[in-house]
Amino acid sequence: MAACAIRRGFLTTVSKYNRKHTHRILSIIEGSSGLEVKRPRLPCLACGLPNIQQTRFISSRPEGKVLETVGVFEALKQHGKYETGQLFLHSVFGYRGIVLFPWHARIYDRDVIPPMSDSKPEPSGSHGSKEVKGKTHTYYQVLIDTRDCPHISQRSQTEAVTFLANHDDSRALYAIPGLDYVSHEDILPYNSTEQVPIQHELFERFLMFNPDKTTPAPPFSARDTLKAWQEKNHPWLELSDVHRETTENIRVTVIPFYMGMRDAQNSHVYWWRYCIRLENMGSEVVQLRERHWRIFSLSGTLETVRGRGVVGREPVLSKEQPAFQYSSHVSLQAPSGHMWGTFRIERTDGSHFDVRIPPFSLESNKDDKAPPAGYTF
Repeated sequence: MAACAIRRGFLTTVSKYNRKHTHRILSIIEGSSGLEVKRPRLPCLACGLPNIQQTRFISSRPEGKVLETVGVFEALKQHGKYETGQLFLHSVFGYRGIVLFPWHARIYDRDVIPPMSDSKPEPSGSHGSKEVKGKTHTYYQVLIDTRDCPHISQRSQTEAVTFLANHDDSRALYAIPGLDYVSHEDILPYNSTEQVPIQHELFERFLMFNPDKTTPAPPFSARDTLKAWQEKNHPWLELSDVHRETTENIRVTVIPFYMGMRDAQNSHVYWWRYCIRLENMGSEVVQLRERHWRIFSLSGTLETVRGRGVVGREPVLSKEQPAFQYSSHVSLQAPSGHMWGTFRIERTDGSHFDVRIPPFSLESNKDDKAPPAGYTF
């Protein structure tokens, strides 16, 4: 995968990053032997944005790829946040992207042991997530360069940000391709002299090149279109809670999002999406084989879900490709609930162990009477 080549090509310089910030960034581009795959158009009426169509060029020959300089690394921000228009490389998945705007989330990290004076014994069978104290952390809404999407699609979904449609079908969902959420520590900032350094159909609708901006600010500014889109769709984009737990060097991070409520068969159905990242923090190669979910609804129901893999895949987590990220959905006939569970992981010798999925709340504390602003099929 190109993302792996990127990691090998330039992430080896990260250990030297604080001593020298002028390493050239190398990125994979495809040769003329690419195959073109077109995806269906996804109409979006918010703020008058155009139809989104994603075109992917998949190289059929390894020798068809060449390396091209795309910019120069900048210093990492140890304090403060990155601004709208900041170009970056994703430190885990290797794709090129640009920051749209920040989110301030609360991370509930079950690996962090609270001081003895603050800790309280958990009740037997407890699965609540609020026993863990949250810590404020910055995430970013970003656009992914569409040239990199085919190279990361096996490790991270590029259409993971989904919405309920403004449609009679209560189960109809759609996605904005190339939209992602990125943690502050996953940002490797760089600068470029190109006026359109990121290829995405929303790039020039959301951002404008402003060469008069003073350095070190990014030379890209938010258009009114981006500001209006963010304001109108804030309830359906907002990232508030992040849950994290590590078992035997496999770290699981969960981010839930409330999507809204729909009427179905004379009852209310509440929808959430949740994004999960698995990361192998050790050196042993392992593979995800099964999932086991427990879903509790405020209506009093407790559902158990078991199955092979996740989203039809059984990803291998190795030192070279340590992470896998995906999104899925859950609906309840109640305005709140909880989810928790385990992943069954297999070692190379055939033995297994269970990795805990941190418990997280499903809350619908927003005004869910209106559908996502402006979105429709």
